[in-house]
Amino acid sequence: MSEISPLRNAIRNGSGLKRIGGLWGEVLAEFLGTFVLICFGDGVVAMAVVALPGSGRTATDTTIFAAAGDWLLITWGWAFAVALGIYVAGGVTGAHLNPAVTLAFAVRRKFAWKKVLPYVGAQVAGAFAAAALLYLLYFNAIDAFNAAAKTGRSDPGGLTTFSIFATFPAQYFNGNLTIPLVDQIVGTAFLVLLIAAIVDMRNLAVQANLGPLMIGLAVAAIGMSFGANAGYAINPARDFGPRLFAWMAGWGDVALPGSVDGSFSWYFWVPIVGPLIGGVIGIVLYDWFIGDVLHARRVLAEQAEPGPGTPEVPESL
Repeated sequence: MSEISPLRNAIRNGSGLKRIGGLWGEVLAEFLGTFVLICFGDGVVAMAVVALPGSGRTATDTTIFAAAGDWLLITWGWAFAVALGIYVAGGVTGAHLNPAVTLAFAVRRKFAWKKVLPYVGAQVAGAFAAAALLYLLYFNAIDAFNAAAKTGRSDPGGLTTFSIFATFPAQYFNGNLTIPLVDQIVGTAFLVLLIAAIVDMRNLAVQANLGPLMIGLAVAAIGMSFGANAGYAINPARDFGPRLFAWMAGWGDVALPGSVDGSFSWYFWVPIVGPLIGGVIGIVLYDWFIGDVLHARRVLAEQAEPGPGTPEVPESL
């Protein structure tokens, strides 16, 4: 069997070499990396919400979040999902996998603005495709859970199974979206700040290719510390792609525009706008407080080094 794929063979013969080696190749990488991210991230939510209860492994067919362990299952699952997605796409694009990261890098890391929309489009498409695959794998468990709970997908009770795909605000906000928006800004600011710190070779750089794992742990930390407020989407593509699929799959207004009678209305924009704002804030904060300090120290160190042919002055003089 040949080890050369048809695509690689075409490239070897000069067909599409520049295309696949340029922006198109980057778009493919962002699509697949985000696809992997959502498959494992939303997949662990599906396990906790419908698969384990429906399989007879919990007390009842509708028993979920009986203890903090269920939340830890989800936060650790998302940590691994992020790490694996980055390992998949990192060699091609650095693995943004998140429009908030792409925008932040365009603002402060000289990422080409002309690539922003293609990257975002690939990320949303990858998230949508992953949601479709998860639905294929779990629609039996979803329907069994809804039947046991005596609710339909588009009913208020359908919010539980909708949570597999996208996020919503906690009940204690009573429909007010102000703090959920702030929550998404803060969570994503932390995410991008931590990413900037982890990948900054001037800082305490992660060794032995462990950067993706550390970024995954950063996502776990955000979920453990802030997740209950609004589900810690901290990624517009992660939320909107699966939300769009859920709307098409029958969750109706619960998915788009993100409304549940008596609970909240028109929520869909919060996990889009909040992370985009938060990502820019996070990268700016890192540069102001850490990046600029590291840069200044490097410049001072370079100035202090004697140049070629410059005689060193004895300290006694």
